[in-house]
Amino acid sequence: MPDVQSKGDPRNMPIDRVGVKDITYPIRLAKRGGGEQTTVAKVNMYVALPHYQKGTHMSRFLEVLNDHTGEPLTPGRIPVLARAIRSRLNAEVAHFEARFTYFINKPAPVTGQAGLMDYEVTFECTANGDEDFVMTVAAPATSLCPCSKEISRYGAHNQRCRIAAKVRFTGMMWIEDVVELLEGAASCPVFAVLKRPDEKWVTERAFENPKFVEDIVRDLALALQAHPRITWYSINSENFESIHNHNAYAEITRAK
Repeated sequence: MPDVQSKGDPRNMPIDRVGVKDITYPIRLAKRGGGEQTTVAKVNMYVALPHYQKGTHMSRFLEVLNDHTGEPLTPGRIPVLARAIRSRLNAEVAHFEARFTYFINKPAPVTGQAGLMDYEVTFECTANGDEDFVMTVAAPATSLCPCSKEISRYGAHNQRCRIAAKVRFTGMMWIEDVVELLEGAASCPVFAVLKRPDEKWVTERAFENPKFVEDIVRDLALALQAHPRITWYSINSENFESIHNHNAYAEITRAK
């Protein structure tokens, strides 16, 4: 049958990324403590298209994905997928991206009451002869305003914040590792289940550890800077202000 995609194109315009987007796909993830977790990802797969080629073969992306369903989708497997896309579509550059929710069983700080916390995670890799893998993790947390605490006769306003880190690293880096770094930079972590003793602990912990959005990203940057396996990071925190009609935001990107 005619292969229209492989025909030439007279416009001589290369395309940076072309492929398939927002594939809903089940994935299996290895956990730091052992065992696996099953979740659902939104998968994007692209290649760079040269100026002389009319189109890419969209079905081949799905063929590559289906060929690799037998192994857990760990960071080490993502470059394998990116290389397979590059090879299968005979492309100079290939890109694989999976966005998913990862769950961690997190006990309450005093009572130990169990509860599942959900975190936003993205694995992405670009293959062009070498592989560039980046993992992004975002976690909710609590921030308490140092200025509010300082100027108020009693109390201080606090709010939920979303802290995110994109990291490049050597060796193995677990999602749980990054979550702990993110939560350690906040005034206090948040929990899925809190009984009254836990709520007291969380409230007092945040009050004793006030942080501006600037403090959060600086403290996180110092922690990532000191981490022996992390080679590059891009971090941000967005504080969903409780007494303002706007959010506060800060961002740092560094290569070590």
